[in-house]
Amino acid sequence: MFAFVNIPREYISARLRGSQTTGPILLAVTIGMGAGFTAVALRVAIDWVQWLFQDALGGWLSGALGYAWTIPVVALGGLMVGVISTYFAPETKGHGIPEVMLAVARHGGRIRARVALIKIIASAITIGSGGSAGREGPIVHIGSAFGSTLAQWLRLSDRMVILSVACGAAGGISATFNAPMAGVMFALEVIVRRFTAHYFGLVVISAASALMIVRWLSGVGDYPKFPLMHDYHLTSFWDLFFFMILGVLAALTAHVFIRLLYRVEDITEKTPIPAAFKPAVGGALLGAVAIYAPQVMGSGYETVEAALNNNLLASTLILLCLAKIVGTAFTVGSGGSGGIFLPSLFTGAMLGGAYGKFLNTWCPEIVSRPGAYSLVGMSALFAAAAHAPITGILVLIEMTDNYYIIVPLMSATVISTFISQRISKDSIYTIKLTQRGVRIADAPEVNLLDAVTVADAMAPVDGVPLDMPVSALIEKMAATHENGFPVVGPDNMLLGIVTARDVEDALLTRRLEELTVREVYTRPVAVCRPEQSLSAALSQFGAHGYGRIPVIDPQHPRRVIGVLNRQNIIAACIDAQLRSDEMLAKADHYRDISRKAAMVIESAVVNAGAPLAGVHVRDAQIPSECTLGAIRRGSQTLVPRGSTLIQPGDDLVFLTTEDNREFVTQWLHEHT
Repeated sequence: MFAFVNIPREYISARLRGSQTTGPILLAVTIGMGAGFTAVALRVAIDWVQWLFQDALGGWLSGALGYAWTIPVVALGGLMVGVISTYFAPETKGHGIPEVMLAVARHGGRIRARVALIKIIASAITIGSGGSAGREGPIVHIGSAFGSTLAQWLRLSDRMVILSVACGAAGGISATFNAPMAGVMFALEVIVRRFTAHYFGLVVISAASALMIVRWLSGVGDYPKFPLMHDYHLTSFWDLFFFMILGVLAALTAHVFIRLLYRVEDITEKTPIPAAFKPAVGGALLGAVAIYAPQVMGSGYETVEAALNNNLLASTLILLCLAKIVGTAFTVGSGGSGGIFLPSLFTGAMLGGAYGKFLNTWCPEIVSRPGAYSLVGMSALFAAAAHAPITGILVLIEMTDNYYIIVPLMSATVISTFISQRISKDSIYTIKLTQRGVRIADAPEVNLLDAVTVADAMAPVDGVPLDMPVSALIEKMAATHENGFPVVGPDNMLLGIVTARDVEDALLTRRLEELTVREVYTRPVAVCRPEQSLSAALSQFGAHGYGRIPVIDPQHPRRVIGVLNRQNIIAACIDAQLRSDEMLAKADHYRDISRKAAMVIESAVVNAGAPLAGVHVRDAQIPSECTLGAIRRGSQTLVPRGSTLIQPGDDLVFLTTEDNREFVTQWLHEHT
């Protein structure tokens, strides 16, 4: 992205790395300005697509289809987005923020440069054609991609790349909602989940820079995003109580919102139609919903403002609350490109407004106007969905410029977040990551065994044919120092596996020269898939006692594409651990990281006369809760197999999980 810039990169990079103040500040300003420019570019692109699709094409189709013009228009937008996400950048589909969090947690903040441009196009088409989504998710993704790409171009450390991602995310939210402090807290509370003075200061600078660019280019000025006709404030104790009840309702509604969104996503992934057509189907379904509730199309800023100013009927508020949940699930869950930040605010505004209308009908003397409940509902529902109460509170204060409602706003938001976290440990942003094996805690530390996939650790396939003489197999084992190979047919079709133990057993009854692989190999054999986590693969090792497992092609389950053995797993985990250390601050201690990671390593030295001394590995009755990964014998490190004899003085290295650590430690104490 930056190859055309004729500037001495190494000089700039060296100055940045050597500076503690000026360099990082200039980096934050640059990223913030980039986020501001991209925010304006996306807004212009959405307006242009909206005119083309809804005004021009929709106006032409409405003559023949009436209100049903929304179905083909939104479906066409979905089809275009499906083609873009399928053939150019798959990470552009969806709301984008989980992808940014994944980059921070697993890849040192590294995001592909092409994502920024393609995300602008895909999001503009999704939202401009009428898809129910917000532009804040794409802006966060785009701003983060810009910051990540700039930091990578400058060859900065992983920690600085992550900081650049946070700066881009903060700038994106700041520029979208005219809310710089909300942008700062969103970046720290949701994206990187680290509150330090170093992060905070630079992220603030980036958010302010982005906001200045937007105000300069669009002439927004220092005005709230949603101007209110009334200054809302608390009227009575009962009013506060009813606001707290709204927090409960917001948490329950957020749970429904999250579950429906990912239910649609799961159904979409399993539907046997080409991936490029799936967003089109979602667009058509959204178009059908829009026939009865056209306000759900696009971002919906005007509708939210109407709810905040008491300009919608109770029946309309209820209809739009339900329709927005369903419409957003159809749009984003089917693969459309757009955010769920604003849809959650929209849904909260409708929920709170309907609830406020009900209260004003029955007890108007002791409660605030419905618009106040809309305002609080926005914060409460977003915070419940995202598990981000500070961001929820700040974004509503900045977007409405109403500080008088702060007590009920904080009360309802905290209650909704508390209940939502009790219902589910995952937020709307982390569910997808949890399904991938990435655990997002208070810092971007990762359960290594769950975070690293088989594809990351597997070795290239080196198979042997059925007709290979066993003598040649033995020579191959000696030359490669491998104790087993998958047995393959034409086109690497998996037939079984052959190990040194198979050869040893066969030679007890047969002569070497009369044996081929066909007579000694084992079948059937356990297999794993490249997308599986190492945690799942390790369970295969423990359950079956294998030293290696073939990796099959998901599209052709009989075809082997790699081999996973214990050396691969250990090497991949060590590499992931080293990257995790680099991603964190240098002051973070390795022991603290190991304690928080789910994978743990236990070792014990075998004493003379211990139960394990003089026992073969296959007869050691090692518990299924752990795996023997290596044996350190003097200056050598042995990879254990079934025939390996455990000797006094051997240092046994086991892999287990934190939950089983106490049990494994006790077992080692008793047997070594």
